[in-house]
Amino acid sequence: MKKIIIMVVSLMMVLALTGCQGVNSKTDKKALLVVSFGSSFVENRVVSIDALEEELGATFSEYDAFNAFTSQMIIDIYKERDQVTYKNVEEQIEHIYKKGYGEVLVVPTHVINGEEYDQMNEALHPFKDKFEILNVSKPLLSSVEDYTRVIEAMMDEVPDVDEKTAVVLMGHGTHHDANSAYPALDYAFKHAGYPQVFIGTVEGSPSFEDVAKDIEQSGYEKVLLMPLMIVAGDHAYNDMAGDEEDSWKVMFKAKGYDVDYVLKGLGELSSIRELFVQHANEALVDEK
Repeated sequence: MKKIIIMVVSLMMVLALTGCQGVNSKTDKKALLVVSFGSSFVENRVVSIDALEEELGATFSEYDAFNAFTSQMIIDIYKERDQVTYKNVEEQIEHIYKKGYGEVLVVPTHVINGEEYDQMNEALHPFKDKFEILNVSKPLLSSVEDYTRVIEAMMDEVPDVDEKTAVVLMGHGTHHDANSAYPALDYAFKHAGYPQVFIGTVEGSPSFEDVAKDIEQSGYEKVLLMPLMIVAGDHAYNDMAGDEEDSWKVMFKAKGYDVDYVLKGLGELSSIRELFVQHANEALVDEK
């Protein structure tokens, strides 16, 4: 009998921890969950991630707005440094569920369908049958049309450069299969008539060496660096434009190029924010 009681109590605890209270039906409460990697650079986060959240919140005003970061490291930095609490996806979706929302629209602000996007979906998976409706939109680069829109948005931001200047857009990169989006975007730029644009990544391919080789073979004399990331944060300020010997700015200078840079994240561009809004609307349409 004692063993049976222990088993029953244990089962009740598991159910309580997993929030297994049934499906949130018969409720018209709607939640918007904007999921980002995050950034420890507060001012840069405000003009990119926060701006995205505000635009999405204004567009889907009938939804109560929530956010979550996929980077636990960033969450821990805010808690220790600023005494500010951000939730990860698991914590926030559990919170939304317990608040009794019946419909949830999840909007990731990731650039590609990579590891962070996969982890987000894994966190959401236990809740897919706990809401009446759970819609998830796509990352920035998810279709041919997305590539075209991103190219237009980026070229609107490129300062006037002469024919001797190569424009290098630095993305994060990953060992995930989704890294193929970066060379595909490089091809798309050139196919769209911008041969001077080169895509490189910090942690994937094309690498700095790949980009430097292509620029050298093309005969450019100057380089303009720009981040291909939602936030112009740590990677942009340090890996791209920093003064350390392994920054792209310093390494290109060491190769004899005149180097300039722009520190502006994708989330700061209104046309990019509009594309995320479009993806969110498409997620709602696909459900119908």
